[in-house]
Amino acid sequence: MSDENQEEPEPGAEPAPPGEAEAVADEAPILPQEEVRAIVEALIFAAPQPITPRQIGQVLNEVPSQAWRAALEDLRRDYALPGRGLQLVEIAGGFQITTRPEYNDWLRALLDPKSPTRLSIQALETLAVIAYKQPVTQPEVIELRGVKSGGVVKTLLEKRLIRIVGRKEVVGRPMLYGTTKNFLLHFGLRDLSELPEIEEFAEVLGEEVDVAGLKRAIEAPRPVEVPLSEEEAGGEPADPEPVEDAASPEDEPQT
Repeated sequence: MSDENQEEPEPGAEPAPPGEAEAVADEAPILPQEEVRAIVEALIFAAPQPITPRQIGQVLNEVPSQAWRAALEDLRRDYALPGRGLQLVEIAGGFQITTRPEYNDWLRALLDPKSPTRLSIQALETLAVIAYKQPVTQPEVIELRGVKSGGVVKTLLEKRLIRIVGRKEVVGRPMLYGTTKNFLLHFGLRDLSELPEIEEFAEVLGEEVDVAGLKRAIEAPRPVEVPLSEEEAGGEPADPEPVEDAASPEDEPQT
């Protein structure tokens, strides 16, 4: 039998390792890239919380990761173009499509014509102290700000902007407070490392916030407290479980 019709391998070419052809086939996209992009956009838009890359990968488990990641980057570039009313932001560990902040006044006129219920200046300032000094106790907040904050802390807990993260090992074992994922969502932060300088954050909170007072409070050292003795530390009951950092859809800021 003649071998004239068989293709000869190129000189010096190495044979493909076993299974390589199958691996290449597995990496081939099963959907056109345009459709992958559309699906990723729909997932981000419909997700009640910022959707994480892991969640996207779980939904698109048969699509190569480089395909949907490329689609995600393409969407980010598209939404960053000028003249868009929406933006795709990375926030609280995931991605979310929101309206641009410069159009908030127009949206407020549509969605909430009445004056919205806002946090008081005292609540905003207490929230700022907790955000920058966390974990922090209520006595420390009172000492730093010079005002009582019991009712304010309760309000911030109810709005799920702060949560109980434990107890401090000092006399009285006061509760420690920290911010929540809902705090990140409310202020459009990816994580706490994105907290700006207090002067910039005060501008976000509002013109009536005492910027100088807040800066002094945040830069001040913590009040000196008496640590627990070994007997006190060993005789205390177990701490209660911290409040879960779970925000329901109705607790999320509307953008």
